[in-house]
Amino acid sequence: MTARTRQTADNTEALDAFMSAKCEIDAMLERLQGLSADHFGTNPDEVHWGQVGTLAHYASLLRQITDSAFKEGELAE
Repeated sequence: MTARTRQTADNTEALDAFMSAKCEIDAMLERLQGLSADHFGTNPDEVHWGQVGTLAHYASLLRQITDSAFKEGELAE
């Protein structure tokens, strides 16, 4: 196998893995959007501080991802 053939094969595997991870992220984002549209399964008239804490935790985790992806917050250059 030549170096060029090996590089093409490696790139194909990397592309397949990349697309698999992208599809997984897309599916998670779609589920989160649906959950958000449903007020994260809560009745807005019955919100309590425990639910506020849970939602703040979710926001914190998502902020870590967006800070990393966009090089913002603590990860700003």
